[in-house]
Amino acid sequence: MRTPRGSSRGWRRRRTAQQPRRGAGDRRRGIPGGGTGTRHRPATAARCRAAAAARYRPVARSRSRSRPDLPRAPIRRVVSLAQPQMRTLVSRVPMSSENLAGRTVAGYRLLERVGEGGTAEVYRAEHPERGPCAFKVLRQRLRGDPTAVKRFLREAGYGTRVRHPGVVRTYDYGEADGLYYLALEWADGKSLADYVHRAGRLAPAQVGRLVRQLADALGAAHQAGIIHRDLKPENIIYEPATEQVKLLDFGIARDAELPAEERLTRTGFFVGTLKYVAPEALSGELVDGRADIFSLATITYWLLAGVHPFSGRTPRELFQQLLSGAPVPLNQAVRGVQFPAALEAAVMRGLARDPAKRQPTVAAFAADVEAGIAAGPGPSGAGLLEGLKRALGWRR
Repeated sequence: MRTPRGSSRGWRRRRTAQQPRRGAGDRRRGIPGGGTGTRHRPATAARCRAAAAARYRPVARSRSRSRPDLPRAPIRRVVSLAQPQMRTLVSRVPMSSENLAGRTVAGYRLLERVGEGGTAEVYRAEHPERGPCAFKVLRQRLRGDPTAVKRFLREAGYGTRVRHPGVVRTYDYGEADGLYYLALEWADGKSLADYVHRAGRLAPAQVGRLVRQLADALGAAHQAGIIHRDLKPENIIYEPATEQVKLLDFGIARDAELPAEERLTRTGFFVGTLKYVAPEALSGELVDGRADIFSLATITYWLLAGVHPFSGRTPRELFQQLLSGAPVPLNQAVRGVQFPAALEAAVMRGLARDPAKRQPTVAAFAADVEAGIAAGPGPSGAGLLEGLKRALGWRR
């Protein structure tokens, strides 16, 4: 059956009226609905905006979801603060524009800047008699702050009082050319944190050797009347070839010989690192050498299990667990791994919330750990990662 001529013409006229007008604007590339064909949809500003948003939205969305907490500036130091409600303050310190490399200060030739923190910059330096040194300089913005200067020089003074092979030696400190400086022994190796992040949790025998060295270094500091208060893997230099450790950073150490009222930490305020700080430092109690035992026990737990003893995922949760919660038992930290009961008991005693229930000294803690390791074989699965790496010829 043929369509009437009039009806066909009317249908063609209606279809032509619905088609876009082929102008120069429709031929531009990259515009949805543009082009030379008659079948393309007409380009509109709303459609262009929608297409552009759809094109770039997945990129922005994936970036925000993958690292929502990534700061725009490098984090240099984290200080936790608790008032009626616990808060965490993160100081974002921009890279300093001042670079002293090439200068000679107090007889030390500064070769290159190797790092910086919230209060000081660190240079690799050379001394005609002492050889390679680490040279710390108080940051430019703090040189006019009497409190910052006092704290910086106090760290230097504490370092000179501790003489032990396991403690980075302090050579010299003072003021020269308007700069407050601290010259330290140059220690080979990297931080214990970097090593463990690459190697994984360590075998108990290796942990025992590290704990003994750290206990000896801390014992020397305690005998000199110094409480470290910021013991953590980042403040421990480790040389894998010799398995030697060196303790550094007495920046927030406290003199144990000061009167009790001067050693008290104000309630709600503490110094240190939340993952390793002792509970008494959070509650404003008197802090003594047993606070370092708690930190050392936390490090020991982390070296053995690869996780921290408290399961809090946020600073608020961790803060509250340290004050009123209980650490996860060592033998429940890693599925399928069982440590000797004596080793678990030694570590968990060092993590006691009440300082009086911990070992009396760091030496006693190390002795308990060594006895616990000797009481039984290593856990099933301990050192599997290390064994696999050695079998494959992997090198650190």
